Amino acid sequence: MRQPHKADAADIHRLISECPPLDLNSVYTYLLLSEYFGATCVLAGDNDTLLGFVSGYVPPERPDTLFVWQVAVHERARGQSLGRRMLQSLLQRPALAHIQYLETTVGPDNRASRAMFGGLARKLLAPVNEQPLFERHMFGEHAHEDEPLLRIGPFTSTSLP
Repeated sequence: MRQPHKADAADIHRLISECPPLDLNSVYTYLLLSEYFGATCVLAGDNDTLLGFVSGYVPPERPDTLFVWQVAVHERARGQSLGRRMLQSLLQRPALAHIQYLETTVGPDNRASRAMFGGLARKLLAPVNEQPLFERHMFGEHAHEDEPLLRIGPFTSTSLP
């Protein structure tokens, strides 16, 4: 597992395209994430094959919070807790030792993501709170389900396995 670099953006884009129902963003988005938010993103791979990617950032108004934007795990690596392990790897970075909360949005029907974040919360010995954030109608003409906010925490870096 490692921090992404600009040269990884096209491979990240390809991985996301192979991981429905994730929203596919432009290669430019993944270039920006790798260049400016690499410290809060992580790649996982096997030899030269990209198997997982987590993108996140620290919201300026909540410096104790890591917002996780996307967690992608290629179908070849599913069922091996790769998503949770990538998140744990991120939270173990010295630059993120001050993080006490993890936030993300997960659709109500995305059972795999909900199970992964629930498992992470159990490992962190932290509660999970859910509240509405982005409702279906906010997406306009684009068919999209609600994206409620999941907030895990508080936790400390010492609670990481």
